[in-house]
Amino acid sequence: MKHSFFTFLLSLFIYSTSYCQEQIQFKNNIYKATPTWQFICNNYAASGFLKVQITTTKTGGILKIAIPTNNENNRITGNIYVDLKDVSFIVCTDKNENQYLDGETISYYNFTISEMERLKKVNIQDIRFSISGKSEVFGNQTGNFTAINQKDYFKTQYNTESSIFETATAIRLL
Repeated sequence: MKHSFFTFLLSLFIYSTSYCQEQIQFKNNIYKATPTWQFICNNYAASGFLKVQITTTKTGGILKIAIPTNNENNRITGNIYVDLKDVSFIVCTDKNENQYLDGETISYYNFTISEMERLKKVNIQDIRFSISGKSEVFGNQTGNFTAINQKDYFKTQYNTESSIFETATAIRLL
């Protein structure tokens, strides 16, 4: 009886660790990825959140960012800036890798190996990005935006949980 119970627990553990991990699909490859973080984007009226996810590759890493739009022609375009807590930043060059899926514009940016090493040591503070496309009255919002690494809009003094996403720790675990 003990043996079958132990086998059940072991198989449950293996299932949960192998099938419940976050993934990014990019150019017909599937990569193990960090959890999806929702960075607060105060001045973007459509949602207020930018979804951020990172994965490692043989040549460095991939940053996936997604935000809801009302028009599939609006895209996250141009270079983006990943500001780090140590007051440095990483410039990600636009390679025109984007798509529109389920009401969200999604863009992918590449990190070099040295940039991934920096991301393993220092948390992301914010991401600066641009949305381009046709702007409409009471419709789509275009322009420059900043998404802040912050979990909630408000925090009380009794909340002892960290108010930011520990991005460096999550990237190190990949």
